[in-house]
Amino acid sequence: MIQLALVRHAKSDWGSPELDDHDRPLNDRGRSDAPSMASKYARERFTPDVILSSTALRACTTAGFFAEALGMSLELQEQLYGAPASLLLTAAAKSGHCSVMVVAHDPGMSVLASHLSGERIQAMPTCAVATFAWDEDDWSAVDALEPVNWSFNTPR
Repeated sequence: MIQLALVRHAKSDWGSPELDDHDRPLNDRGRSDAPSMASKYARERFTPDVILSSTALRACTTAGFFAEALGMSLELQEQLYGAPASLLLTAAAKSGHCSVMVVAHDPGMSVLASHLSGERIQAMPTCAVATFAWDEDDWSAVDALEPVNWSFNTPR
């Protein structure tokens, strides 16, 4: 079974204009939403084999909360920073695992979630989690078949 969880990073801080986009931390809401969603996810969802995260501070901090809640480590991938939907899916497929969580950014996350849900997910707000599962063991089925089940949760 192929399982994919998409997590958009939690709300970030825009308060320091001199700070590079890659280095923006989570704001208060993000620091509250991320552990809450991670805890909820750990209770209700599958445990991925691997967590892949963008190297941006806001993404790897969000991923860290999920890794802690699931008792896992995470793998940082520079290519996931600002990645389009196709690259997010390729990274999951190339991970060598059947059950993958990807923590990254919009617009790629929203485009991929919309595509995989048959356009039923219109957008991935900050700290949203979309999960998908296919009764197949080959990642090529992900683009060819509708998932057998999927879910979508937001912190609000």
